Amino acid sequence: MTTDIDIAHLRQWVGREQVMEQTIEPFATVAMSGLLDQAAPPGMGEALPLPWHWLYFLDAPARAATGVDGHPLRGGFLPPVPLPRRMWAAGAMQCEVPLRVGAPARKRSTVRSVDLKEGRSGPLVFVVVDHVLEQEGRTCLREEQNIVYREAPTAPAPLPPGEQAPKAAQWSATLKPDPALLFRFSALTYNGHRIHYDRDYAVREEFYPALVVHGPLLATALLELVAQGRPGAAVRAFDFRALRPAFDTDTLQLCATAEGDTVELWTQDAQGVVGMTARATLG
Repeated sequence: MTTDIDIAHLRQWVGREQVMEQTIEPFATVAMSGLLDQAAPPGMGEALPLPWHWLYFLDAPARAATGVDGHPLRGGFLPPVPLPRRMWAAGAMQCEVPLRVGAPARKRSTVRSVDLKEGRSGPLVFVVVDHVLEQEGRTCLREEQNIVYREAPTAPAPLPPGEQAPKAAQWSATLKPDPALLFRFSALTYNGHRIHYDRDYAVREEFYPALVVHGPLLATALLELVAQGRPGAAVRAFDFRALRPAFDTDTLQLCATAEGDTVELWTQDAQGVVGMTARATLG
């Protein structure tokens, strides 16, 4: 049965703000460097790579304020959308100046829009949140986050057919997700959603075929691919869109092509089906 959604009520959250302050402590950069098999993390005073700001300004709800899926309970800063499945579907960021490790920073988040649409599987609610990150009174990073809420399935269903990769990659890397990788990324980003580390829950309750790879993890891996193909280049802007879920049973190819200062990126599975697309602008 379709959930009744009072979109007028949910739109009362438009304009709501949240401000968080935190020092960009080095431990998270050390842990992320280990997760990504990097030789050395950025040191004190050095630039924080994109999108490693996702390791900071994290929600830490009490257990009593956490839902059965591991997400914070509905309400609070984000609107209380009465649809159980929540996905970070897309995002975009512009870097004016890098954040620096070891310095205090501020993040101001604002709910920009809340919209209701009808999808093939039922109603969808789209929430767009703007984030501005500052250090020493200067704007460092602007980010747009696109969150989609939808109804939960009641039985296993096949994945959408997806699309084949549009072109051959100029350079690529292989990513083989495993439960330890997904758990470590969940821990680093304080993401409690059980589909990423609790296989019984992911399969029996949300009807996925296996553990789900985080969209932000794939976006992070694609930005690492940019660094491998264009060493030393600064990323001025980055956007990504999740098209199809990936699982810990997949072997993924991270793919890139470049023309001038623009790098087109995507992930593809063993059948060549695209899971995420992205674009990085160098400068």
